[in-house]
Amino acid sequence: MLGWGGLGSKKATERPRWLSARVALFIVTSAAVVLLDRWTKELAIEHLLERGVPSRPILGEYIRLTYVENRGAAFGLLQDQTYFFIVVGVIVIGVIIASYRYVPEPSWFLNLCLGLQMGGAIGNLIDRVRDGYVVDFIDLTFWPVFNIADSAICVGVAGLAISVLFPPRERQLEHRA
Repeated sequence: MLGWGGLGSKKATERPRWLSARVALFIVTSAAVVLLDRWTKELAIEHLLERGVPSRPILGEYIRLTYVENRGAAFGLLQDQTYFFIVVGVIVIGVIIASYRYVPEPSWFLNLCLGLQMGGAIGNLIDRVRDGYVVDFIDLTFWPVFNIADSAICVGVAGLAISVLFPPRERQLEHRA
């Protein structure tokens, strides 16, 4: 019997790694971030840009919705480098996908973090390919305006850093043995 692996390479009862619950978490997280990012950006376009209200307070003057077309990177760096950011976005997505080949059994936390990063990268890449800029709208007034994709990337990178700096106890014990 060929089983899941094809050509008899695995037992019939084994599933390939890409069908695991952890990888499903990665895929669902990525998709959720992309969908939430797209939806909120469309709302920002509809309620801020198209209604001619480029900025609107939410919680006093500390949190605002402000429509911004970001043609650069974080903090407005490298303005009008759209093709560069498209290439970087594709490379980042490729690296995240390739990481599954080199991480033997990613934890649920690592899959969640990678899913956040993937969804954020795809969300901003869609904007750059379609429009040449990224729509930002969350304005904390003391920080540059950002969007859901940016938040997902930052949280995913922070989680990845935490998992590298403070690996789960089981992995620490395995490395000592």
